[in-house]
Amino acid sequence: MPLTNVKLLPGFDKTDTPSGAEGRWIDGDFVRFRYAQPEKIGGFAAIGGQTIAGPARAQHTWTDLEGRKYAAIGTSKVLLIYYEDAFYDITPLDTALTGATFTSTNGQPTVTVNKTAHGLVAGDYFTFTSVTLPGGGATSFTVANFTDQTFEVITAAADTFTITMASNETGTGMTAAGSASINAYVEIGPTIQTYGYGWGTGTFGGVVSGAQTSTLNGALLNDNFGTGGSGTNITLASTTGFSATGGTILVDAELITYAGVTGSNLTGIQRGQLGTSTAAHSDGSTVTEVSNYIGWGQQTTTSSVILDPGNWSLDNFGAILTATIRNGETFTWDPRVSNPLNNRAVIMASAPTKSISTIVSDRDRHFIHFGTETTVGDDTTQDPMFIRFSDQENFNDYNPTSTNTAGTFRLDTGNTIVTAVNGKDYVLILTDQAAYTMQFVGPPFTFSIRQVGTNCGCIGPHAAVYADGKVFWMGNSGGFFVFDGTVKLLPSLVEDFVFTTDGDNIGINYASNQIVFGAHNSLYNEIIWFYPKGTPTTGPSLQIDRSVVYNYVENVWSTMSLARTTYADSVTYANPYATEYDPNATPGFPTIQGVTNSFGASTYFAHETGVNKINLNGTEDAISCFVQSGDFDLPVEGDGQFLLNIRRFLPDFKNLTGSVSITMGTKDFPIAGNTTTVSFVVNSATSKIDTRVRGRLANIKIENSALNDNWRFGTFRADVQQDGMR
Repeated sequence: MPLTNVKLLPGFDKTDTPSGAEGRWIDGDFVRFRYAQPEKIGGFAAIGGQTIAGPARAQHTWTDLEGRKYAAIGTSKVLLIYYEDAFYDITPLDTALTGATFTSTNGQPTVTVNKTAHGLVAGDYFTFTSVTLPGGGATSFTVANFTDQTFEVITAAADTFTITMASNETGTGMTAAGSASINAYVEIGPTIQTYGYGWGTGTFGGVVSGAQTSTLNGALLNDNFGTGGSGTNITLASTTGFSATGGTILVDAELITYAGVTGSNLTGIQRGQLGTSTAAHSDGSTVTEVSNYIGWGQQTTTSSVILDPGNWSLDNFGAILTATIRNGETFTWDPRVSNPLNNRAVIMASAPTKSISTIVSDRDRHFIHFGTETTVGDDTTQDPMFIRFSDQENFNDYNPTSTNTAGTFRLDTGNTIVTAVNGKDYVLILTDQAAYTMQFVGPPFTFSIRQVGTNCGCIGPHAAVYADGKVFWMGNSGGFFVFDGTVKLLPSLVEDFVFTTDGDNIGINYASNQIVFGAHNSLYNEIIWFYPKGTPTTGPSLQIDRSVVYNYVENVWSTMSLARTTYADSVTYANPYATEYDPNATPGFPTIQGVTNSFGASTYFAHETGVNKINLNGTEDAISCFVQSGDFDLPVEGDGQFLLNIRRFLPDFKNLTGSVSITMGTKDFPIAGNTTTVSFVVNSATSKIDTRVRGRLANIKIENSALNDNWRFGTFRADVQQDGMR
């Protein structure tokens, strides 16, 4: 019998059934389509040598006038510079608080910092300056132990907070002694998108209902440790009913979080949480599981106020980095000064003090603030639809006059400006409802602003991407859009999968829409949107864990589980650079004294390098990938009426290194699962495979799971024979 060439169109069809998607691929992971065929994506290698604090939310790369290449990374905790494979902390500092004193206890690493109305909360980062310490053996700590170190606030009350030193106090102990200035890192925002804070009516505003209870098996001291004043475990009389994946307990008036359960122990505890303070608790004290607790500073479940996650707008004005905290201040960092990597970003003194986002217009070089103040310097006048732009070539002048090009404008369609992105000769502004172009026309009007689309709102501040002379974005209520002079809806066979949670669909978590990140990979003509999924069984994801890919040259779509919170195209550097966030990882940079690991850490990766994942420690992991076809039948009259017998399969691969596993399945009816399957391993020496499978419909799956495996599929040729109707 002649060989049959089964044509499979590129891209995923996730809108139809496996049989309805005949002639298409229906699923896969870590594959892309190039030249109409599926292939394994490129590898990625960790760079920078360390993890960085918090989830990265923005990234910008640029080259200064001397040819030096930089990447700026903004997380929910810090602002960093990546330069020559190392990180540098340039996070701005708030105004120093003077007159702090120290209290310490012999044998303990905990130091209490005394400062009236300090305003810090647990988790804040800060540094000390102007440190003095008492003599006479009161403390074994030195000035160097405090100076030029970054600390995390462990617990906080109105006039005191605690820190953890690198060693125990071996002196007699300090009592409100010494002095120091506190230099807090600027507040950026939460690690997740959440609801606004509310107040309850019980203990510390909390409510407990139907919670699991137990008792302490051993006392807790007034410190930051577990049972008996050491470790991070609390021993209970029984842990039955307590969540194995962690939660929150109430002991007297103290809230304590825990990470898991081992035997009779709650592990990974953190004392004095949600606005409560650490305290001593007697053996036998009641312990209540309060994961449903609404406490001081904890969000209520009925709030309609959304707190955006900590985020940044990053750009460069010439060589100078501009950095705006979402709904906050704007800062600059100048690489032209002496020893710039030792300097922190500084506030842009004349700029608005509260803006949703900022951008530098490429062609005319205005610095533009979106969702900003109607009165510069008065953050109470912030208007989410108001635009303010500087004088041309001068980001320090926002006062409109007859001799400059500074000015303002207010949009009218929508509730808030979501983002703006530079296009070919315009800035495209996207609100939650509409699209506008902002085009430089010169004095006296400076810009022409016109509405170009409605019902096309953008889902998040980083969800719009300029590529191929067009702007692409993810819609805030479903769908993908493109602007190429007019706004168009992009047809997609993965749209239902991405935007709805129905059956097997993963669907997006709209409640975390602000963290969606759009990226351009020009090496492969791809637009990638990274998003958090929502599932009916496990609950919605609070961090990015999925991606959808559009190849704008071949007009094909695919999906995968590659999770990146930021992504920079290969413009400044030869490879795309991207960040991956792990909420359970411990940050390595900056070095934080007393870090609680409550904010997780991000790893920086160079993409499209090799075929494996290279970790920070140099070890390599395989990138396991697969692609699954829909069902196909014998190409004869009857369209599934006849059974088919697949006797042989002729593998056809390009760039095949290592091996791949191929599974061929057959079924007799569309709704049924595979009735027969046969799997075989293919390498470069495999010329044919004897399959001998029989059914009315057939499908194929290609996958790999070993180090150094790499492949691109070619033509599907098989010896297929008609084999009757039964």
